[in-house]
Amino acid sequence: MQYLIDFLENSDVQKTKIFSQLRCSKEEAEILKYLTNKYIKGEEESSVFLILSELFSKKRYEHIQKLQLIRNLLESGWIVQGALSKINIGKVANLELINSTISLSSSFVKLLEKGSLEDMNLPKATAYNDHLEYLKDQFLRVELYQKISTIRQNYATNSIGVDRLENRLKLLEERIAQRVKTSKKPLSVEIIFKENKLNTKEQIIFLLLLKEEYSGSLESFRDINTLIDIVSVNDYDKIKNRSLLEEGSTLIEKEIVDYEEVLTTYGGVSRNFYINEDILQQIMHPHKEKKRKKVKLKTLVKEQTVFELISPKTSIEDVVLNPKTKKILENILKQMDKNVLKLLKEWGVKDKKKGIETKLIFYGPAGTGKTMTALSLAKSLNKKVLSFDCSKILSMYVGESEKNVRKIFDDFKDIARQTKSEPVLLLNEADQFLSSRTTSAGGSADKMHNQMQNIFLEQIEKFDGILIATTNLLESIDQAFSRRFDYKIEFAKPTFEQRVLLWEKMLPKTSQYEKSFDIKLLAKYNLTGGQIKVVIKNTALSVAVKKEPIFSIKDFIESIKKEISGSFGEAKTVGFVN
Repeated sequence: MQYLIDFLENSDVQKTKIFSQLRCSKEEAEILKYLTNKYIKGEEESSVFLILSELFSKKRYEHIQKLQLIRNLLESGWIVQGALSKINIGKVANLELINSTISLSSSFVKLLEKGSLEDMNLPKATAYNDHLEYLKDQFLRVELYQKISTIRQNYATNSIGVDRLENRLKLLEERIAQRVKTSKKPLSVEIIFKENKLNTKEQIIFLLLLKEEYSGSLESFRDINTLIDIVSVNDYDKIKNRSLLEEGSTLIEKEIVDYEEVLTTYGGVSRNFYINEDILQQIMHPHKEKKRKKVKLKTLVKEQTVFELISPKTSIEDVVLNPKTKKILENILKQMDKNVLKLLKEWGVKDKKKGIETKLIFYGPAGTGKTMTALSLAKSLNKKVLSFDCSKILSMYVGESEKNVRKIFDDFKDIARQTKSEPVLLLNEADQFLSSRTTSAGGSADKMHNQMQNIFLEQIEKFDGILIATTNLLESIDQAFSRRFDYKIEFAKPTFEQRVLLWEKMLPKTSQYEKSFDIKLLAKYNLTGGQIKVVIKNTALSVAVKKEPIFSIKDFIESIKKEISGSFGEAKTVGFVN
């Protein structure tokens, strides 16, 4: 306890054995001495107001003007706030500290006892015996990065606490480099770093994610903002470093790490990152045979003829929908949030063994955006879509249709099992599957149709994942099917206001229009979104061949009349996939 006694008994704090390590002013050291006296008497916390009142004059509020000294000591890490005084030092005025409480930090107490903080007791820089010994040092390295980041976020960037940790970090990094250099055994992580030429920040992000895998934590350091904060020095650095985890970056482009977009509790979208499975296997079990690598969805789909692979381009926010319909879809998205799903499983509402799942029916007239909304929903979940046109299921051979129904679901399960991110199954034009089954005795065609529907019903019951079926006719849906779907969502024809929005979204932005052009004149016609798309396309074809390619209201009205006169009831879909 020689350093403690010296600090308390020496009348000149500047001549104490630990003063040179404090790197603070004499007045700041006097505050530390005051707190130390209190500390050894059993008073762990002290009032800032009382400390300054006893050490400095109250004349002309001198003690108030010394509040900067308290801030300096907090930023240096020699003192900490009391249990009930959690103030973000970087964001408050000095005066807000006057009624807070403070105490000595564990670092200062350690300095008082040992006289130095440079005692990491690092073992001799010998070669690593195995990858676990190597990872132990690397995980200590990222812990120091985390501590430095925490101090920077709560205190000043140039605090003494940061300097001390950065010195320790430098020593550790030099030691790791020396040990790697002398190691003869291959180290999987080092091989990955060298082969992919990862810079220091990319290495730290990788190690943070790897540490999460070993610790079994639930996404503590997987969020993009958390990862970027840890490798950044200031706000400008954070903006610049986001490119490390964006599309086209080394980590993403070389498939070292991947991410999933998850919905937050409040409906926002966040990215959580993880190390790709094959690389993780290489590190955690370097001597074991690799597990079967997950195949890219695009590759799997090329090998079959059942599904069309669609990569959605629009999200729910891009779709023009009835406000009530949009609200329902937004609520469905919120229910697929991981935190919500976890809660539902705890309540016993959802099966604990299953992941995100829901079964939806979108019904309404052709051209009202059912398919576009299904794709947009998938985009919001960061999933691709495997689409199947149900009209293709009918076969001229009796018995083939039943086999084809099973093939849809069997092939989907097989693809989903082999790929990392399970796609959404979209069954377009599912009317024949969902319509009421024939109860009266009929011919072989009726029996085949009923058998096909029974198989479909059975497959829907067992389906685990996200399934969306679209149909034009809800009134004819068999009740047995209706009960198997979680939501039945109507897509009505757009209102006048919605048609205005549709015209505004779909009209070519770079084209020329006559001066008197008024979208509201076009919106008066009761068209669906699909019909508006066809009208714009047909009008563009006719205008493009003119000497002066300028769009007029007359051009559009001519196309509208042709579209309306050519409609066969409400089910016309020529030129548009709803």
